[in-house]
Amino acid sequence: MAACAPPTADLTDPPVDLGDFKLGHNIVVTPDPKLVPGSRRATDEEWKAAMTGAIDARFGRYEDGTRLYHFGISIDAYNLAAIDLPGVPTPKSALGVTVTVWYDAKGAKLNEKPKTITVLGIFSGAGIQPSKQVQLDNLSALAAREIQEWLLENPEWFGIASEPDS
Repeated sequence: MAACAPPTADLTDPPVDLGDFKLGHNIVVTPDPKLVPGSRRATDEEWKAAMTGAIDARFGRYEDGTRLYHFGISIDAYNLAAIDLPGVPTPKSALGVTVTVWYDAKGAKLNEKPKTITVLGIFSGAGIQPSKQVQLDNLSALAAREIQEWLLENPEWFGIASEPDS
């Protein structure tokens, strides 16, 4: 049932190993996010605050790292589900972002092509959508967790020796 756990449930555990990682700049932009028809609207400021907060919560825990890494995150598209009406199908919450990671010491991008990440919202199953702010926070936390998973797929970026193939 881990998939049903809140996206921040693991933040009480020690952070997963990211080698020499330390969060530098955490830049979130909203150049022109696409809205799914029927979505609740959120302001650029609401998205920036939610995503910046989620990134800080997940990656600000890496205080012992010795090298700064900077994130550039673009909010590309979203759907904040409206209130459910019985018998009327409504789309679920979703968020699409692109991510670029910069290594401070080299002043260079680690990923030449921005990484695209899409996450779908978590619901209680009661048929009632959470508030807009809860959806913003949950989607941002899910995206931050997916960014962490992607970073773990690239251990060489952080001075972590990858395991040899068996």
